Amino acid sequence: MPPDEIPWIMEEPPEILRTIMETGKVKPCKTIEPGCGAGNYVIYFAQNGFDVTGVDISESAIEMAKRSASERGIDCRFITADFRGDMSHLNDTFDFAYDWEVMHHVFPEDRDAYIHNVYKLLNPEGLYLSVCFSEKSPQFGGEGKYRKTPLDTVLYFSSENEMEILFKPLFEIEELKTVGVAGKFGTHKAIYAFLKKK
Repeated sequence: MPPDEIPWIMEEPPEILRTIMETGKVKPCKTIEPGCGAGNYVIYFAQNGFDVTGVDISESAIEMAKRSASERGIDCRFITADFRGDMSHLNDTFDFAYDWEVMHHVFPEDRDAYIHNVYKLLNPEGLYLSVCFSEKSPQFGGEGKYRKTPLDTVLYFSSENEMEILFKPLFEIEELKTVGVAGKFGTHKAIYAFLKKK
């Protein structure tokens, strides 16, 4: 599929990511993005003084990200790996992690492993931003936890309560709310969680 038709490949970073950086909520630091896709947001943070590593399960996405960074002369790293599995080979730690609309691809049975990997890779009091589809969003039929997309993928739509239960054992919840997010093909509702490692 051409990159301009893929819903999650957007050149401009979302307002939420711009705001946390522009307001100084997150200052330039060692950062990791699980599920970085084509790497546009990794490149954005790197352009603004962050030391960024992008991780994605898709080899083709990582190749696209590496090409894009190289063409722009941006210094950042990209790794192919599955954040639901063993991440011990990534011998590094970070001050900030963010996953932008990745968690709805991670089904409940894999979420503990995923969250523990984020936790283990963060330095003490490291920050974590997670944004994923809310069950209140009208997309793809508008009801049910599991919804099939036009791309023939299945996504899991979460509630604020289940995200709080997921995060609370490992993170201080600084903000958890449902927000409107402008996507490539329209606005949707997402759960925004801004967290600090306990």
